[in-house]
Amino acid sequence: MKCWLTLCVTVGVLLLPGPGVWAQSRTADSLRALLGTELSADTLRMRRLQALSAELLLKDTPNAIVAQEAALKLCRRLHDEKSEGPILMRLATLYRRQASYRQARRYTKQAQALAARRGDRAGMGVTYLQLSLIESEQSNLTGALRAAMQGLRYAEQAGDKLTQTRLQVALGAVYIQMGNYAEALPVLRATLKNAEALGDVHMVASALNLLGHAYQQLKNWPQAQNYFLRSVQLNRRLGDLQSATIDEINLSDLYGQQNNHAQALAYGLRARASAKANHDPYNLPPAELALARAYLNTQQLDSAIMLAQHGFGLSQALHNNENLRNGSDILARAYAARGQFAQAYEYRQLWAAYQDSLAGKDIQRRTITLRYGFELEKKQDQIILLTQGRQLAAQKAYRQRQEMHALLAGLLGVLLLAALLARNIYLKHRANRVLKLKSDLIVQQRDNLDQTLTELKSTQGQLVQSEKMVALAALMAGVAHEIQNPLNFVNNFSELSLELLAELKQEHSQPSRDPEFEASLLDDLGQNISKIHQHGSRASAIVKGMLEHSHVHTGQRQSVDLNALVRDYLRLAYHSLQAKYRDFTVAHSFELDHNLGQLHLEPQEVGRVLLNLFTNAYYALHQKAALLGPAYQPMLSVRTRRHGTNVELHVRDNGSGIAPAILEKVFDPFFTTKPPGDGTGLGLSLSYDTVTKGYGGQLTVQSKESEFTEFTITLPINRPLLVESQDSDEVVESY
Repeated sequence: MKCWLTLCVTVGVLLLPGPGVWAQSRTADSLRALLGTELSADTLRMRRLQALSAELLLKDTPNAIVAQEAALKLCRRLHDEKSEGPILMRLATLYRRQASYRQARRYTKQAQALAARRGDRAGMGVTYLQLSLIESEQSNLTGALRAAMQGLRYAEQAGDKLTQTRLQVALGAVYIQMGNYAEALPVLRATLKNAEALGDVHMVASALNLLGHAYQQLKNWPQAQNYFLRSVQLNRRLGDLQSATIDEINLSDLYGQQNNHAQALAYGLRARASAKANHDPYNLPPAELALARAYLNTQQLDSAIMLAQHGFGLSQALHNNENLRNGSDILARAYAARGQFAQAYEYRQLWAAYQDSLAGKDIQRRTITLRYGFELEKKQDQIILLTQGRQLAAQKAYRQRQEMHALLAGLLGVLLLAALLARNIYLKHRANRVLKLKSDLIVQQRDNLDQTLTELKSTQGQLVQSEKMVALAALMAGVAHEIQNPLNFVNNFSELSLELLAELKQEHSQPSRDPEFEASLLDDLGQNISKIHQHGSRASAIVKGMLEHSHVHTGQRQSVDLNALVRDYLRLAYHSLQAKYRDFTVAHSFELDHNLGQLHLEPQEVGRVLLNLFTNAYYALHQKAALLGPAYQPMLSVRTRRHGTNVELHVRDNGSGIAPAILEKVFDPFFTTKPPGDGTGLGLSLSYDTVTKGYGGQLTVQSKESEFTEFTITLPINRPLLVESQDSDEVVESY
């Protein structure tokens, strides 16, 4: 199991207080006593609240958050903006380590706005580091890479070497998640040396963990084991049990890959016990999945399934797609080993969906575009500095020439005066010759300078034109994917605004209201609405259909009898249904065109589309049967026909139907009306992409609530018919 997302928690320790706080020099009881006896709202009380939060960090994170929020409220009452930024960032880190990403992002954005208002470039770099970690923990590699590069620019401008090195660790983590070890290894080796030189032991531990992951994926087991063991020892010495748990999860996976099942089980058990003892909601799911994989490798199937299902359920609550992918893989393999192939197939489908969402080609293209844009901006800055340097040098040379000319003129004046006094005629001719030589020299120097200036302008013009062409190429490659960004902003800020509005309503209904808190909520709500308007205006100006042409599907195609393919996958779907509901039967009606012939298709690809349509139809039929009872007769009709240059496939059921309000959303990614755990919302979206983008066809739906639903697939005939089908025109049957 590849626990890529847990890397971010290891890197995230960089934003916590320094070694002095981790050493726990003062106890929580003494701090509470001081806070209870001294009630004055001053800076000393704010510092004590911060110290109490740091003391409770590893023991009682919820109360650490309470103390830190009390410190924030007091800080704002004292108008201490210098202390407000670090308090906001520590709150963001605490919420992020609790997997409360919305709260973490909210406090980070507040800290970012404060740093921008104060012109604090170092503070801006730290906030972008926090945003990069938040995005990375949620598998948003594009957002993580963008935030890390923006933060790196601010840190370089501020000369903040420590934050620069920490951002390099974050970049290394993103490169590893992308599988780009060629760029990750040199970055992480340099980061490890810098961290040791700076004496930042938390950053040393993070770099060791990431290097262990890189060598693990390169199958260099001794190097990976060495780095993981060094990391776990250092984290335990620092008292960072959450990061130590991550190292133990990694060691369990590493030993499992080497078939050392005893050590894999030992480290898996240790990691799970540590996560439960420390009430660590983020590391408990991957720890249980690591232990489940160890049980699976030793053929302890019941234990593997029990742990994997529990870890899978926890990961659904955290919306952690990587853990869901790994859990699906373990459950699919375990059920297959027990011969329960229906469950195995269901979890294998989930694994494929989550695998696509984590490893899509569009993520790779967007991250490459971001890295290129960052390098291009750096080169543009270098060109501007070079041009300014040359201009200053030219101005300095011009002043020197002017001064030299003035000096020469004065000297020549003296010489002329002396020549007039001594030998008027002779010196006059000599002076004329000297003046001519000087004039020729000046003309030559002027011509040389004009030529140099012309070459400089030509070079600058070529550079600018080249940069424009490169920028245009990058825009054309990335615009289809970047179009989704303003829509994501609108959705995210809308959700956050709803949460803020709920908080405001709740506060408004309290007997004792906090005007400052309400004002803060209203201010955040106004900023969110402003952002929604800004990004909504941007999105409305872009053609909405660009993304339909951004993904090219590949596969091995062959001549296929579509009628036979329909029957095979319908039978597979029906058997899967009866494996779950043995007493539930469905009548089937076929109207298959025997002149359809064979088509040039990829059987597995089209089969997945058919299976999604049949599975959804059976689900709707079962839902309606559970509601109406024996009086209801479920019916599924399948019809194929050749229509001009196209082939049509109709799948119709008399199930519960689709409400008009959600009919247009059925092909949206992750949209589903099924309860949690029954569906991912990806089946129809992937089927739509396969039909429309892979084959240039159409997938449409018609439905009437409580009566019927009919999906229609239209495929163009792009090859001549080869063999006539032998299916009859129409048959009604029940399997």
